[in-house]
Amino acid sequence: MIKFQNITKTYKPNIKALDDVTFEVQAKEFVCLVGRSGAGKTTLLKLLMAEECPTSGRVFFKNQDVNKIKQQELPLLRRKIGAIFQDYRLLPFKTVFENIAYALEVIGASDVEIKRDVADVLTIVGLSNRANNFPAQLSGGEKQRVAIARALIHRPEVILADEPTGNLDPYHTSDIIKLLLKINEFGTTVILATHNKEIINSLGKRVITLEAGKLIRDEEKGRFVI
Repeated sequence: MIKFQNITKTYKPNIKALDDVTFEVQAKEFVCLVGRSGAGKTTLLKLLMAEECPTSGRVFFKNQDVNKIKQQELPLLRRKIGAIFQDYRLLPFKTVFENIAYALEVIGASDVEIKRDVADVLTIVGLSNRANNFPAQLSGGEKQRVAIARALIHRPEVILADEPTGNLDPYHTSDIIKLLLKINEFGTTVILATHNKEIINSLGKRVITLEAGKLIRDEEKGRFVI
């Protein structure tokens, strides 16, 4: 489903963020992408979203080279790949419902579709009773669940979670990880980028380890041992 082929990414003046990285992710997998801050995790996710281009190598999504997709067709790719970030990226003056609905409004969805689909994802993330609250009225864990709901609204085939628990306490961290596992059980591919050892070592999922831009381990049921 996803293939990184001999990916090298260099930033000016001469900083190598990724160094000849190759691996594949199959449909419906749950993959943990681990390494210390600066190891190259976020760069890989940006390359998959075609937010950046590799210096060399190729990135494929469903046999399509993402860097050969026409600019006007990129929004369609990004609707197939939902992204979740550490800082939530919610619009502060919109309610929970409005934050999620906005992703549908920009593609011209009808009011009926918006009402139905937002209600569905709020049920999945357990926030139906928070639809009319603003972000400032939510806990960190609730904000991240809103961000997950927004990522789910287009029914993506892949969820990229970039340090989604970085700002959360252990209780809410566990809550978010359980939700990502639930989403994976629905058949959505999940790539979780994190440097949280406790999360990785408790999951028993595939672990791809990066160190200074190099892929140093790829284990079916791995642990974070850096």
